[in-house]
Amino acid sequence: MAHAPTADLPTRETALPGRAEPLPTDEVHVVNGRPLKGPHPEGFQTAIFGMGCFWGVERVFWKLPGVWVTSVGYAGGVTPNPTYEEVCSGRTGHAEVVQVVFDPAQTSYGDLLKAFWENHDPTQGMRQGNDRGTQYRSALYWLDDAQRAEAEASRDAYQAALITAGRVEPITTQITPAGPYYFAEGYHQGYLAKNPGGYCGIAGTGVTCPIGVGVGA
Repeated sequence: MAHAPTADLPTRETALPGRAEPLPTDEVHVVNGRPLKGPHPEGFQTAIFGMGCFWGVERVFWKLPGVWVTSVGYAGGVTPNPTYEEVCSGRTGHAEVVQVVFDPAQTSYGDLLKAFWENHDPTQGMRQGNDRGTQYRSALYWLDDAQRAEAEASRDAYQAALITAGRVEPITTQITPAGPYYFAEGYHQGYLAKNPGGYCGIAGTGVTCPIGVGVGA
């Protein structure tokens, strides 16, 4: 899933124009049959994570207790309703992300953050492992002030844990407001369930994040 690397994000003037209509995608999750776009049960919450190639990232989250449904898509950029090829060009500004709908009575945003930090390397800038380009950047897109505060606190806690473990590289994770989330094409949804031998690309730092209650992928 590696593509020619792009290190610079486009501006509104230089980004691809995109399109007005959403791309066709799956209606339900291939693993649990729940609707990707809702309706979701009352009181459930949503979180958005960028951790590199979204195929492997989605599987990390759909396995967690309390997660209702996951989907993959594009966020953090400029181009409306981008295609996968456009995102890979680096000219949309979007990152590959996973949207997680979860039951706060069974799990918490902090638990999801713990899985986020431990299942990728957040110190790599505009890449993740061998996948290079802005679309693979580490990112947390918060949906309210509570998520923002918790995301920032978890970043500081994980940075301290990395330093204690002898990892001095600074965390490069972007923590920004969640703008529009665009669902990726259907063949990307639940990709590793549809293609069990497919590329994953997910590798953590081996350092435990000192938050949450210890749920793991």
